[in-house]
Amino acid sequence: MEKLTLVVMAAGMGSRFGGLKQITPIDDDGNFLIDYSVYDAIRAGFEKVVFIIKKENLEDFKNTIGKRLEDKIKVCYAFQDLKNVPSFVKVPETRVKPWGTVHAVLAARDFIDGPFAVINADDFYGFDSYKIVADYLLNSKDESEQIAIPYPFCKVDSSYGFVKRGVLFFENHYVKKIIECNVGYEDGKVLAKPLDGSKPFFIEEDHPVSMNMFGFKNSILQDLDNYFVSFMKENQAHLEDVEALLPVFLEEYLENQKIRLTYQTSKGTWLGMTYKEDLEEVKNKISELKMNGEYPEHLWKIN
Repeated sequence: MEKLTLVVMAAGMGSRFGGLKQITPIDDDGNFLIDYSVYDAIRAGFEKVVFIIKKENLEDFKNTIGKRLEDKIKVCYAFQDLKNVPSFVKVPETRVKPWGTVHAVLAARDFIDGPFAVINADDFYGFDSYKIVADYLLNSKDESEQIAIPYPFCKVDSSYGFVKRGVLFFENHYVKKIIECNVGYEDGKVLAKPLDGSKPFFIEEDHPVSMNMFGFKNSILQDLDNYFVSFMKENQAHLEDVEALLPVFLEEYLENQKIRLTYQTSKGTWLGMTYKEDLEEVKNKISELKMNGEYPEHLWKIN
């Protein structure tokens, strides 16, 4: 049986949150949202976790979550480095933020030797989602087929403003189209504003949207590499602020019929911290989940 790897994208700067939200404690034991993600992944059968981080944050990660996990699952660290780009790219001196989620996954390439799941470090997806991904990856044999785990928008919105979400459209049990948007409430309706500047559109409150949780076969790494090289070539005049995003990659490869993307909408709880004001809500919800018996009082053994 193939071993499953969890790839955690944790190199984002958290600009709207106002700090390094990936290592912000959300319970009395000092655990982060990442702790809960890995806890659920272990329960679902994942045997290795790769944290994609900035090199300067390595010690912070090792001394906190790394220390808590090292005897429970194999832990690896990959660095998303601005300079790790094709040789023809001249990185602008003003460039600060990483090159996006496609580049993040490629940074972990050397640590991925089989099927893998990708998640955001600052999102809580719930056990149900990890079980769906694990079952799919262990049973699907089609290398060209991947899986997305969307959520109804009303379960993944923020009370404090618009949020970036991939809006999914389906046909015959497969994702037909993904439109990366800023999504939020306007005059009581849910408005999706495409990041490419095309015309905004309304969606229903329960419309499925991507939270960057995907299950991938190993072969997709070559597709990601090909896409990133092409992306950098096409955007050489705009390298100050462009990002290569997983939903945009998937949209292009779906349109060109290079991959198939199945999906299963999660019934689990999602929590996230887009804005600093979200933190208190997340803490309260985690406490509630513990009271309901979904998680132990102490996530990890306390020495």
